[in-house]
Amino acid sequence: MARPHAAAVLGDAWNRRVTGTLADRGWKTKIVPFTGYGSAGFVRVMARVLMSRDPLRLAAADADASANQLRAAEDEQRGWRAFMTAPAMAVPITVTVDGRVIHNRTDRAGLVDVIVRGHGLAAGWHTVRICSPDARGVEAAVLIVGAEQTFGIVSDIDDTVLSTSLPRPMVAAWNTFIRAESTRRAVPGMATLFRDLLAGHPGAPIVYLSTGAWNTAPLLTRFLRRNGFPLGPMLLTDWGPTSTGWFRSGREHKRASLHRLARDLPNIQWLLVGDDGQHDPSVYADFAEVRPEVVRAIAIRQLSTTEQVLSHVLPVSNDELSPVRRRAMEVPVCRASDGYSLARLVDVALGGGQDA
Repeated sequence: MARPHAAAVLGDAWNRRVTGTLADRGWKTKIVPFTGYGSAGFVRVMARVLMSRDPLRLAAADADASANQLRAAEDEQRGWRAFMTAPAMAVPITVTVDGRVIHNRTDRAGLVDVIVRGHGLAAGWHTVRICSPDARGVEAAVLIVGAEQTFGIVSDIDDTVLSTSLPRPMVAAWNTFIRAESTRRAVPGMATLFRDLLAGHPGAPIVYLSTGAWNTAPLLTRFLRRNGFPLGPMLLTDWGPTSTGWFRSGREHKRASLHRLARDLPNIQWLLVGDDGQHDPSVYADFAEVRPEVVRAIAIRQLSTTEQVLSHVLPVSNDELSPVRRRAMEVPVCRASDGYSLARLVDVALGGGQDA
C-alpha cells in the first residue's frame, strides 16, 4: 500500500488531537444523517458523526423550542458555522435496516457510507436507523428505486439550483461562509422543472451531485426543502486533505459518482442537469460518450454575463460542449438560462429531439 500523502498524515493528526481534547472536556458525538438510495439488491446509507458539546441537552432544548423559532434560527444561520465542526474518527456505528444490523466505523472525516444487502425493503421511501455508542440514534431517509423504473435526474447544485457564483474565491467565500441562509436564491424555475419531471415518472430518483463539502449538507437540505425542490440523495465531498494530496478533485468526484450511479442503478437513464460556469458540460459529455446508453439527455443552465464574471472572471461561457461535439454525441443537449426555459427544451429532448 502506498504511503499516505503528508497532507493526510497532518490532517489526521490534527483531527485526533482536536477530538481527544473535546472528549476530555466532556463532548460526545452526534450523528448527522444524509439521504440514501438503493434498489432491490442493496441500500446505500450515509451519515456523518461529529463531536458535539452536549447532544442530549441540545436535543432537549430543540424539543422545547417552537418550530417557528427553530426555522427562524436556521434562516439566519451563517454558512461559516457549518465548517466549525470536528469529525469523530473511527467511531463504531450500527446501521439497522428492517431488522438487519450492520456494524461499521466512521472514516477519517467522520463519514459513514455503508452498503446493506438483502434489506427486504419494497420500492419507495423508507427510514433506516443509525446509532453510535454515545450519540442519540437518528433515522435517515432512503429511496429504494423500483426495478421497473427507467428514468432519473442527476443535478448539480451550485449555480444550477442555488445561485452561488462559484468558484471565484472571494465571491465563493462570501456566499458560502458569510451570507445567511435566508438570503440564498434559487435559480428560477428549476424546482418546478424537477417536480414536473418526477410527477411524470413516479418513483424516479433525483440525485444532487456537487463538489460542495459534506459540512453544508444540512444547510443545503433546508434550502432545497424551503424552495420546493424534491427530496433526493446528495453526493458531496470532504474538503479535507486526501491520501494523495492537499485538495480533492471536484471533477474526479463527479466523474466517479456518475459511474457509480450507473453501476448501482443500471436500469436508469439519467437526465444530467448542470451549468456552464464550471466543468459540468465537459464532465457530462465525457460520461455520455463512455456510457451513452444510460444518459437520456443533458440540460445545461447558461449563466448570465455577470454570473460568468463572478464565477470565473471571464464574461464567456465555460461550456465545453462545442457544436461539433454535440452533433457527434448520441444524447440530446438542452441549453437555457433558467428552469422555465429548460422545461420546454427538456420535454422535446426526452421525446426524442436531438439538440435544443
